[in-house]
Amino acid sequence: IRPERVAVAADERGCLFQSCAHYRADGRGELHLGTDASHGGDYTGVEPMGLFWSLAPAGMERPYQRLLPRSTGTPMRVEMLVHQGHSRPDALPGPVMAKAEVERWFTAPGVRRIRLKEGGVRGSLFLPPGDGPFPGVIDMYGDEGGLVEFRSSLLATRGFAALSLPYFDFEDLPKVMKEFKLEYFEEAARFLQRHPKVKGPGVGVIGTGKGAELALSMITFLPEVVAAVCISGCSSNTVADLHYGEMTLPGLRFDMNKVSVSDTGVFDTFEALDDPMNPANSPCTIPIEKAEGHFLLVVGEDDRMWKSSLYADLAIGRLRQHGKENFELLSYPGAGHRIDPPSTPFCQVAVDRVLGVPVLGGGESKAHAHAQEHSWGKIQEFLRLHLG
Repeated sequence: IRPERVAVAADERGCLFQSCAHYRADGRGELHLGTDASHGGDYTGVEPMGLFWSLAPAGMERPYQRLLPRSTGTPMRVEMLVHQGHSRPDALPGPVMAKAEVERWFTAPGVRRIRLKEGGVRGSLFLPPGDGPFPGVIDMYGDEGGLVEFRSSLLATRGFAALSLPYFDFEDLPKVMKEFKLEYFEEAARFLQRHPKVKGPGVGVIGTGKGAELALSMITFLPEVVAAVCISGCSSNTVADLHYGEMTLPGLRFDMNKVSVSDTGVFDTFEALDDPMNPANSPCTIPIEKAEGHFLLVVGEDDRMWKSSLYADLAIGRLRQHGKENFELLSYPGAGHRIDPPSTPFCQVAVDRVLGVPVLGGGESKAHAHAQEHSWGKIQEFLRLHLG
């Protein structure tokens, strides 16, 4: 029997995403995704969660959209269909032989979500069930802005008190990334550190893209922060100037003349950021050698958004130059820019929320999915080691 398995999901706006894989069932008509290989479709090989991480906009939808959970309190519902026979990508699948609905939850029972209005700090605090105290982690995403909660809720599900921290384009925060004051992030770190459910003495921070770069600045200048996970970040401050008291780190700029556009209208920003190695840009460098805590740098070697592998090498070189070995590097061949928690659908090209155009993030789907799986375990190990 040659069944085709198809997964279909919809985001909160009703946009449909789907994936498919071709399998061969045994003589009893059974197959097991954990041990049986896909022979075609959107991926090949033994990939138990392949139908999830290969979900992409369906043919009739606008391309380059990202499937991310906007609400952590409700599950992502995925309909699993088994069709008879293997169809070509542009053909209608065969008759449906079986179907079931699978729910993917991002919050375990008992996890509490508390919306923050503490002083100037905004966001959501996710607390695991139980009395604690728990290791505390601040969670930040990149230049898309707003509040992104699903990684925080997953961290709380794994036993961390996680503060999902927006830093622009949310409620009364600034609408655009013009300039930042580190005092905002300091207030968030102190709030989390002093929370009765948080273990202390220090807290951790995890960030992606611009959030990773802010994580580097936080562990450098804020004694409350003792561990930083930096995913696809830059070792210099970028775009928006960062102020802390009398100090200012200027931001490297993007040169739009160095952005290339493919025949299909996809923007490639890989060469566009000012060169951090140019001596004229040294004032933008984050002096991470001042940090007392520990770094975990996570990069995809096929990141096309910017040169995150180079930036990690520059950060490590700077630490070693000052006699420091307080870092770990996870570098993944074939992975792209946005390394998210496991089975997050891979998106090689995504519409940039600020620019409104499709931007190349890079990566190959299977390698990227494996990087997400592996790094998630290592991130938790690192945070537990350094936060107690």
